[in-house]
Amino acid sequence: MEFLLDLHPDAYPLEGFRRRQLLDWVFGQGVGTFEAMTNLPAALRTELAEKYHLNPFKLIETVRSTDGSVKYLFTLQDGRQMEAVYMPYLDRKTICVSTMVGCPAKCAFCATGAMGFGRNLTPGEIVAQVLAVAGGEGIAPREIRNLVFMGMGEAMLNYDHTMLAARILLHPQALGMSKRRVTLSTVGIAKGIRRLAAEDDLGIKLAISLHAPDEETRRRIIPTGHVNSIEEIMAAAHDYQAVTGRRITMEYTMLRGVNDHAWQAELLAELLRGLVSHVNLIPMNPWAGSGFESSTEEQIQTFYDILHARGVDVSVRRSRGRDAGAACGQLALKRPQAVTGAA
Repeated sequence: MEFLLDLHPDAYPLEGFRRRQLLDWVFGQGVGTFEAMTNLPAALRTELAEKYHLNPFKLIETVRSTDGSVKYLFTLQDGRQMEAVYMPYLDRKTICVSTMVGCPAKCAFCATGAMGFGRNLTPGEIVAQVLAVAGGEGIAPREIRNLVFMGMGEAMLNYDHTMLAARILLHPQALGMSKRRVTLSTVGIAKGIRRLAAEDDLGIKLAISLHAPDEETRRRIIPTGHVNSIEEIMAAAHDYQAVTGRRITMEYTMLRGVNDHAWQAELLAELLRGLVSHVNLIPMNPWAGSGFESSTEEQIQTFYDILHARGVDVSVRRSRGRDAGAACGQLALKRPQAVTGAA
């Protein structure tokens, strides 16, 4: 049986008016069964149910934060687990989705990296996170206007599925999201960055998780960092910007005594010379067993001041849902079947 959400809206099984009805049920109203699609003929609903299924999740667990953020833990049909986060703001509703079960990048400070790698998510499993979270929050899926591919996994290593998921969500008859409100984060896969630039019709934004301006520190906290050197990442970033003209966000998790020294701030500013970018300084969201602590407020401010004085566009991004374990992988890491569940 095929998963309907794996299909691009233009490839849905119905035509014309009936296809629009089906898409509205799925993306406009977030209905999870064909039986509930009451304006479709009963025989058609039965036929669809025999060929397709709509829900890839066996279980949804939610943990709510005092700041309004909600961590969702999903159990997939093969028993593996992955997460998404709902982040409401005054002017927008944002969902952070995962592209993998676990992650092969193995960032030392990231709970997802400690899980190891399970498998890639399908396009429909990525899309379904948005629909499931919207349903859990009691809102229409099309009220979700901001999306970040910043959850579990390295999106560039599941490139085809992630890009198809993005195209589905951007489709005017699906969620009709604005490409300017969709951001893909990568640990720095140079080949993927250039590939994204070549698909400029997609038009989504790019964030690079740099986390250190020097190779020694970066390889300490990102063991797979040797695959793409900082020089290669920055060259790809410049190539991307030359093609797209878009600003790039640099994500920088602040780790006490590791990457928060004044000389590293100076080096980062030099590294970003000539690139239109914005740096997000992110206090680490701590988790048991990580071996890292967040930089102090004083050190973060000093780091910020150095960058700002050097003309770098910079801000401090406070983690949402800290009390709900909303850092990537924190809930799934507590459950040993998260990566190794039954296939």
